[in-house]
Amino acid sequence: MLHYIIFLAFLSAVQTAPTAGLRSRASISALGQPAISAFTPYTHYASTGYCKASETLTWTCGVNCQANPDFEPIASGGNGDTIQFWFVGYDPSLSSVIVSHQGTDPEEIWSLVTDAKIVQVKLNSTLFPELSSDIEVHDGFADEHAKTATDVLSAVQSAMSKYGAKDVTLVGHSLGAAIALLDAVYLPLHIPGASFKFVGYGLPRVGNQAFANYVDAQSTSVTHINNEEDPIPIVPGMDLGYVHPSGELHIQDSGEWTQCPGQDNPSKQCIVGDVANLLDGNLSDHDGPYNGITMGC
Repeated sequence: MLHYIIFLAFLSAVQTAPTAGLRSRASISALGQPAISAFTPYTHYASTGYCKASETLTWTCGVNCQANPDFEPIASGGNGDTIQFWFVGYDPSLSSVIVSHQGTDPEEIWSLVTDAKIVQVKLNSTLFPELSSDIEVHDGFADEHAKTATDVLSAVQSAMSKYGAKDVTLVGHSLGAAIALLDAVYLPLHIPGASFKFVGYGLPRVGNQAFANYVDAQSTSVTHINNEEDPIPIVPGMDLGYVHPSGELHIQDSGEWTQCPGQDNPSKQCIVGDVANLLDGNLSDHDGPYNGITMGC
């Protein structure tokens, strides 16, 4: 894993915490245990994103699948190498369609290549019609999203039709969270009237200021959860023009979860202030645990 953080450090440059020119922030607050526990099903679904498509399609992936035993799979895909694993289905206890994407596998060169393509590009106008030309995103993440976008859209529409669902929840960890966040922009453009929620874990920055502002302006509920000194959420760096949308929850060393208002909140209780540069980070925090759950199949 050490080679992975060195790789990211080389690509992303040193990230320093912002101190000037930032808008005033609302006060930081702690989450109670019931609010923390409410994320547990989504955490398991994000972890399940690392499982093989053949396992998620039959819901036979062991502990990850057993954690959400009533899940009804609709479609799965990817090969874990050139295309990240993904799956779509319906959770009756949450009354929501679930979409999950696999995160980076440092043993697979193609996912590292995806992470490395940090130049910003405009979104595909066919997938993302009528969005402002000011919006730009990470080239690698956009490419990876495009590989599965129409299949995911079709599967979500099928699940909504089959179960009469109105809610769609998009989850993922690491690279999977980045793809899921792009889904959170993409799917509402093609499924008007649905209610969307995004829950990401260890989310790297996905796009520029215009992208972050667009995400914040939508009705989609956005939460990205960062664990302790995980360095992945501070890359690519803000010096490269990348900005997180609002919605950060930061797990402290004590285990307390804090709600960090605004975009890239610089407080030391939030990831940008806690991990001022990559050397302050600890890559072992990237996989969790998130309320006792460690990512991976």
